[in-house]
Formats: sequence, C-alpha cells, structure tokens
Amino acid sequence: MQDVQIRHDWTLEEIKAIYNTPLMELVYRAATLHREYQDTAEVQVCTLLSIKTGGCTEDCAYCPQAARYNTDINVHGLMKKEDVLSYAQQAKDAGSTRFCMGAAWREVRDNRDFDRVLDMVKGVNQLGMEVCCTLGMLTAEQARKLADAGLYAYNHNLDTSREHYGEIITTRTYDDRLETLDNVRKAGVSVCCGGIIGLGENHEDRINMLHTLSSLPEHPDSVPINALTRVKGTPLEHLPKVEFWDMVRMIATTRILMPKAMVRLSAGRAEMSMSDQALCFMAGANSIFTGEKLLTTGNPSFEQDHMMFEILGLKAREAFKEEATQCC
Repeated sequence: MQDVQIRHDWTLEEIKAIYNTPLMELVYRAATLHREYQDTAEVQVCTLLSIKTGGCTEDCAYCPQAARYNTDINVHGLMKKEDVLSYAQQAKDAGSTRFCMGAAWREVRDNRDFDRVLDMVKGVNQLGMEVCCTLGMLTAEQARKLADAGLYAYNHNLDTSREHYGEIITTRTYDDRLETLDNVRKAGVSVCCGGIIGLGENHEDRINMLHTLSSLPEHPDSVPINALTRVKGTPLEHLPKVEFWDMVRMIATTRILMPKAMVRLSAGRAEMSMSDQALCFMAGANSIFTGEKLLTTGNPSFEQDHMMFEILGLKAREAFKEEATQCC
C-alpha cells in the first residue's frame, strides 16, 4: 500500500472544510479511509491504572487530581510493584493487550519512585502486554530509561489548542508538552497524544489542535479523543455535557487526517449507549480503555465491553501488531 494519503502539511482551511463536512458524509469518508489502513473489526483494548493518585501541583482545570481543588478523591502514594502487576495480569486475562500506568506528577524526577516505575514497566512488559505510561513531562534521558526498561508507548496529551491552552493550564506551557513528545519519539517510544473536547473551547480550537497533531513530523501512533468528565470541585464542573455528535465529528476528522493512527474513544464513553459507540467505531475509532476506572473517573466494565464486542462483531487487536507487520 502506498501512503499517498499520509500528509503532514494539512492547512487549517483544509481541516476546517473536513471538520464541517455534513456529518453522515464525513462518517462515510472516514469509514472508507479506515478500511484502507485498518482491520475495521479490530479494536485495541487498553486498561489504565492510576499508580499514584492526587496531590499534583498542576492546575489543569479539568483534573480531579490537582492538589488545589477539593474533589474528594482518595489520595495515595505510588503503588507497590506486585499490586500493579496483579492488576495488569487481571486486565490481560480480561482481554486487554495494552496496560497504561498513570502517576499524578507534574514531571518525572530522577529519584527512587522513578526507579520503581522502571521496575513496573519491566514487569508489565514481561507479561507480554504493550506497556504505556503517563507520568507528566520527561527529559530525553528519562525517556531513554523508560525505553530501555521496555516501555512501548507514552501518553502526553495536548488537551486543547495553543490558543485556548492558557484558559485551562498555567503551570506548564504548550511547548513543554511538545518537547516531551519530541523526547519520547527520539527515544523510540510510541507516541500517544490527543485532547479533550468540552473545555469551553470553540470549533476553531478543536480544528487548531488537530492541525498541530497532524503537522507533527510523525503523527502520533495513538490519538485519544476525550469528552470532558465534569468533576465536582474542579473549575469546569458546571460546563455542559459534550454533544455526542461533536465526538463523532472529532473522531472522523482525526481518522481522515491521520489514517494510520489508533484513534481512541476515551473519556466520556461511560455516558454513551452501545449504539453511540458503534457509530464512533464506524467513524474510525479503533481503540478503547476498558475496566471500571479511567484513573479516578468511571468507565464501562470488562463485562460490558465483552458484550458490546460480541454484539457488534468486534475483536481485540493483538499486542505488538504493528511491530509484527513491520517484521514480515
């Protein structure tokens, strides 16, 4: 297959035209392109565990783990390795092929806790799962250490457009985020980077965020599309619920701009019906988080997702499939 449609030079005008395509035509276009690059019956099944919860010094306006907000979450320090590996094994037994560990840190520090995370990465890797982390900002050397430990992917979302970013976060810059992504990519680790809709942004902000992602020298290997989870105690708790159709539009546009990426239907899925999710898969989503929690917020259970896969005729994507394809 020739990647004639893989572009890194999309203009804002082109993206705006795609985004504003009548919805059913947009979904059809995305679904057609999806079939050219992916097995549409496959969905990557991931599980996310908060290995260190709360007490974060960042001021992300959507996040219940920010220390400055009173959200009543149960704060806990870094989990023990054996407990993390036990949870990872349960996730694998339930059908997950990627296991992501999240720690509420502003940035990784070169200390004993980071050494413990490196051991966790090694342990999950030995289970035969793709291991992912989201730990905040990384230096080039820290990214290399994670890669050496067997890290497969690193999540670091842009969250929103550069223009709207300052309304959501003031404790780190947009360029800080891009620098971490660059460090991850140079270390040979798969990049997972997307954003959140429903943060009070407008459609132009969504288009601008997708422009940034699709203009990177290499597209993210995974692009999570999240709907804001409105958590009591955060500054954004009173914002309206994201319209389902906006999620479909974002997923379809992302699929067209980055055809080879895994497009993850992430936060917000717990409020969607099975038919809602089916349309998202039709529009190009091919990755989900399963398990009862996304760090600290609710998510469909393994059992619910097994039932959905059976009804929709979906199957879990094998771990390391891209590597296997490249080797053959």
